[in-house]
Amino acid sequence: MTAAPDTGPARLAPQVTPPGSSDLLRSVFRRHAAGVAVITALGPSGPAGFTATSLTSVSAEPPLLSFGIGTGASSWPAVADATHVGVHLLGDHQRDLAATFARSGADRFGPPTRWRTGPEGVPLLDGVPAWLVCRVRARVPAGDHRLVIAEVLTGDPTGPGRPLLYHQGRYTSLPD
Repeated sequence: MTAAPDTGPARLAPQVTPPGSSDLLRSVFRRHAAGVAVITALGPSGPAGFTATSLTSVSAEPPLLSFGIGTGASSWPAVADATHVGVHLLGDHQRDLAATFARSGADRFGPPTRWRTGPEGVPLLDGVPAWLVCRVRARVPAGDHRLVIAEVLTGDPTGPGRPLLYHQGRYTSLPD
């Protein structure tokens, strides 16, 4: 019997949080780079929106996407009742916009945010690399969140900028 080759110092056992804990989920997903989007909707008291890193392409036929939103979020009442939403992919030049839409209590649609009313009355942000207007198809309960599934109706993928990413708890961009 031969001994295994020496591969260097032994790795220390990882520090693992308790199974099923929200801390474990957060710790793992901090290591997952995600694109940054802002979701908007027109609510009874005006435009609403929030920063999301949970945007996912679901289906090509029909064209469906999904995103998650906490039921305690200030934008949830608008999204809960909206028939249509706006989905905006942010560029690396829009870190301040991402932070504004992520901040609780912020006047998200006040200056310096530039926006206009788009199709179906959806608030559309100006200067984003890409935007979509979608019809909400389902809101699926998922713990303290809802998974919103929406069908793409129209949009524009030709705006300026490189993608904004969220990684390790901060906004970043792709290396050159």
